[in-house]
Amino acid sequence: MKILGPQAASSAILRRDGQFLLVLRQNPPSQHMYAFPGGRAEPGEIPAETALREFYEETGIKAHSPRLFKTYDLKTHSADGAVTSHFFLSVFEVEAPLDAVARAADDAAALGWYSLEDIRRLPTPQSVLECAELLAHR
Repeated sequence: MKILGPQAASSAILRRDGQFLLVLRQNPPSQHMYAFPGGRAEPGEIPAETALREFYEETGIKAHSPRLFKTYDLKTHSADGAVTSHFFLSVFEVEAPLDAVARAADDAAALGWYSLEDIRRLPTPQSVLECAELLAHR
């Protein structure tokens, strides 16, 4: 069984009035699931740069002030147990201008603002639900 080395990836959490900005992914991994804007690192990028770039590409919002919140070692397996994807995900909290309007672009099929209660009912990766739960209670 071939084991893939982890790829660096980052995502960014923006909260407003108790709601989280999520995008509906149109490509793997997490295709057809709601997630925080994010994606794979480009060569030479540090995780915070990846988070800000991906956030802008998927939402059109220039976020700033990234603060590392959590990291995940995420593996996806095929039916025979082989690792099909392996990401080291750095999740950041970010800030953005209050008047910034999000528009779905790049890998985002759609986007919206969701409360923790909404997120519990949406198809999301486990890491998204976990981060939302932790942030909603602080």
